[in-house]
Amino acid sequence: MQKLSLSENDINSFLMLGQSNMAGRGNMGDVEPIENDLCYMLRMGLWQKMSEPVNVDAPVTGEEYFSGISLAASFADELAKATGKKIGLIPCAVGGTKISEWMPGEILYDNTLMTAKIAMRTSKIKGILWHQGESDCNKDEDIALYKEKFLEIISYLKKELSLENVPIIIGELSTDITEVWNTGTRPAKLNEILREISQELPLCHIVSSNGLTLKNDGIHFDSISCREFGKRYFKEYMKLFE
Repeated sequence: MQKLSLSENDINSFLMLGQSNMAGRGNMGDVEPIENDLCYMLRMGLWQKMSEPVNVDAPVTGEEYFSGISLAASFADELAKATGKKIGLIPCAVGGTKISEWMPGEILYDNTLMTAKIAMRTSKIKGILWHQGESDCNKDEDIALYKEKFLEIISYLKKELSLENVPIIIGELSTDITEVWNTGTRPAKLNEILREISQELPLCHIVSSNGLTLKNDGIHFDSISCREFGKRYFKEYMKLFE
């Protein structure tokens, strides 16, 4: 297996890509805050000490769907504790988005590219954290095209950012999404496609969502599950060093 390494002095940064469950919709008061002086997040092109919500893509309070606890903070915390290195999060996730909105040439892709290039001035990108797909689970034809679109996005990102050997960690969707969201059995089908992707892409691992629980809205992971999911992302990432 190809050996990976984390930088000694620079911030080791990670792109956060996807929709709501990567951005984070967990209730802020349901879990203890994470305090780790080795963890940072990018704000307006500058590194700041990590605090939540890390990915502010929606109102922080006063709305049904708000920016809150995500999987990223516990991922960064676990990685920093395990390695003693500075870990930076680059938040780019946007709730409610389909994979077609992340394609090269679209606004979300261009924003990711711009933000990543700014982050690379003061950090080394060591991974891509991806969780997306619920918005593509309303139609069978969207599921059928998902793999092709995902591989194109990653191919272009790697080329334009010179990240040919960057690890990619993908999280499964919940298969317990309630009927009101009209996803049927498609999340399970998409998880199968995600597993195929993880087997085809080099340095790509998939993270199980088994046993994780949702908020009352029936689609977003609750805060406790977000913390657990981040730890699972960390474990899959560390397997790349074994």
